[in-house]
Amino acid sequence: MPDSAPRLSRDDTPQGPWMRLHGRWGAADIGARRRWRALAAALVAAPPETQLGWDLSGMAWLDHVGAQLLWNHWGRAWPEHLVLDDTQRSLLERVASLSTAPPPPERWSLAKQVDGLGVLVLHAVDHGKRLLMLIGQLLLDSLRVLRAPLRAPWRDVSGHLYRMGATALPITALVGFLIGVVLAYLMSLQLRQFGAEAFIVNILGISLIRELGPMLAAILVAGRSGSAITAQIGVMRVTEELDAMRVMGIPQGFRLVLPRALALAIAMPLLSVWTTLAALAGGMLAADAAMDVSPAYFFQALPNAVGSGNLTLALSKSVVFGILIALVGCHWGLRVKPNTQSLGEGTTASVVSSITVVIIVDALFAVAFKNVGF
Repeated sequence: MPDSAPRLSRDDTPQGPWMRLHGRWGAADIGARRRWRALAAALVAAPPETQLGWDLSGMAWLDHVGAQLLWNHWGRAWPEHLVLDDTQRSLLERVASLSTAPPPPERWSLAKQVDGLGVLVLHAVDHGKRLLMLIGQLLLDSLRVLRAPLRAPWRDVSGHLYRMGATALPITALVGFLIGVVLAYLMSLQLRQFGAEAFIVNILGISLIRELGPMLAAILVAGRSGSAITAQIGVMRVTEELDAMRVMGIPQGFRLVLPRALALAIAMPLLSVWTTLAALAGGMLAADAAMDVSPAYFFQALPNAVGSGNLTLALSKSVVFGILIALVGCHWGLRVKPNTQSLGEGTTASVVSSITVVIIVDALFAVAFKNVGF
């Protein structure tokens, strides 16, 4: 080890044990990972004791980093036996004056836990109230559109319909096709054991048309378009465009929320059908390859296996999914504060909330309409 490396040596004298420090105790010398580990191990082997003395006269260099390391190791107290020069003492005294004791660990308290739970409940109630206000304003804006259709923001609806619907066709088709392939292969392993290969049409048809197709489309749109809605409105908050709209008397619900909700209400059923068709195509090809179920038989058996009520239910809840995704995205976008950190947090919360709402609403639809389509 070179002479400049920080190190310790123990010396047993008639007056008692002494720890003698050598080398350069500075940030550049202690910062190396290997030296830091060796020095930490050496300090652990030399616990601060009353009889143990410390000799710093052999040190070549000491800065605030080395002084802080020694001060922490001494338990933020001066050893009884200490040898050092005036410069080292002044440096250690400065470190001691600027060091603060770590806060005591917080004890578990039932009152604090209840208080924290109450804060979370109040936040949830506030979000629910704001979302309910958005729904009410959307209903009022819809009545306004029905009274004066020519004054509706159809150009904004058309633009959002293209960005949220048409541009999402490739990713939804790809994911739907792969999900159909995976489901068909997994079910073929089980159905082949019982000689029930023909029932793969029933299982794929019901699961994809009734549940997985709308669910996959909604989750993809929530992650793709829900985050975009929050980011767009959040940037308008950061750039003070929302304040300018309020000053000019432009209703934010009519110009921002209504076009996005209407566009997703139109696009989601179409995307749901598109995703379901892609998933059925993937399942049909996989069933043909794994179980010799021909596409002709698949097309012939599918209408008998899946009732028209399943398609109606899927389209209906897709409309609800689209409106809720738009409302949640607008809700978090309008709550963004005028800083970039809040914009990122709002976008993340929007995606999580949209997917959660979609899953909850889908579960409610499954329970409420469990007898439809069978």
